[in-house]
Amino acid sequence: MNVTVDGATTDDFHRVLADHHRYWGERDMRSLHLLAMVQEFGPTCLVARRGEAVIGYVFGFTTPAGTGYVHLVATRDDVRGTGLGRRLYGAFAEAAQAQGATALKAITSPANSGSIAFHHSLGFASSPVADYDGRGRTMVVFTRALPLVG
Repeated sequence: MNVTVDGATTDDFHRVLADHHRYWGERDMRSLHLLAMVQEFGPTCLVARRGEAVIGYVFGFTTPAGTGYVHLVATRDDVRGTGLGRRLYGAFAEAAQAQGATALKAITSPANSGSIAFHHSLGFASSPVADYDGRGRTMVVFTRALPLVG
């Protein structure tokens, strides 16, 4: 698969939203997609392209404390299982490190077993954190040191 990974543009953002179902299926995650992420945190908002098509993306930022926070990462339904998610995480880790990050962090819901398994395969430690996303909303919080190897 001839794929490039580079910075997301506002056009890419709108393409992702137009194809939302290809990335997220029946789960409506559109409210988590913030154009300000691409506009304000450009170096850590990346898309994977095959030709002109966006086939995956990672939107995140580096915190002042030196953590690369992955807000969203997704691959299109026709490229899952190809290693693209791992490649996007690697590109994000490099971008975050270039901004001084020494660790990575991400979150998911306790019911998202696919995300939990994927993050564990990348060497993340995880723990459930009560009320992380509001009262009564436990989230699984992933952390790992950089560099991201393998």
